[in-house]
Amino acid sequence: MTALRNLLFKLLFYGGSVPIVLTTPISALISWRALVAHTHFWTRWHGWTTRHILRIDQRIEGGRFGDMAFGGAPVLYAAKHQSMYETLELGRMLRNPAIVMKQELTDIPVWGWAAKRYGVIVVDREASAGALRRMLRDARAALAAKRSILIFPEGTRVEPGEQPELRAGFAGLYQMLKIPVVPVAIDSGLVWPKHGPKVPGTVTFRFGDPIPPGLPREEAERRVHAAINALDVPRG
Repeated sequence: MTALRNLLFKLLFYGGSVPIVLTTPISALISWRALVAHTHFWTRWHGWTTRHILRIDQRIEGGRFGDMAFGGAPVLYAAKHQSMYETLELGRMLRNPAIVMKQELTDIPVWGWAAKRYGVIVVDREASAGALRRMLRDARAALAAKRSILIFPEGTRVEPGEQPELRAGFAGLYQMLKIPVVPVAIDSGLVWPKHGPKVPGTVTFRFGDPIPPGLPREEAERRVHAAINALDVPRG
């Protein structure tokens, strides 16, 4: 049954995603709001297929989302990254944040162009001075548009039990933007593993207590690292 569910999910979700992604430029050319609506249609399709075919549901812990607790003012969301699941779900859940995204993804034909129109923040893994300046420029533009920012501070998708150090991009944004950080712990890797079939279950999104701006880099990184790994179960 698990194999059948995975096969059906691939056929329906990815099959349906092809026309959705290919028509994204049309919405992008109309307006930013049309592009957002188009993106939400795709993420709702993802949510429907994961819920009804894979039997993967979600629950949210930690009360209201961070930016709501600040009267709608933008915040920096720092989230754990274990699967593709949260990359799509958080975009809709957090009301169109500017997502920090590695440059390779924005180089994908059609989709990458639309992602730039949406307003992602491109990060260069080489972390050159010029790349950091561009990232900060894009981040400030997002804040000026009253959009929160979403970053996966460990830099890449990891398996349950893996807790790599935070990448330098997080510290750069934290120190320069001077806005609160809301850590988000996620355990999607338990049902959506990096390797192997997806299995039924529930993905938990736990929003931690906001971390104020202005802390020393080491303390901010320590608190964020602990909070985003709060649901992690180290392998024995």
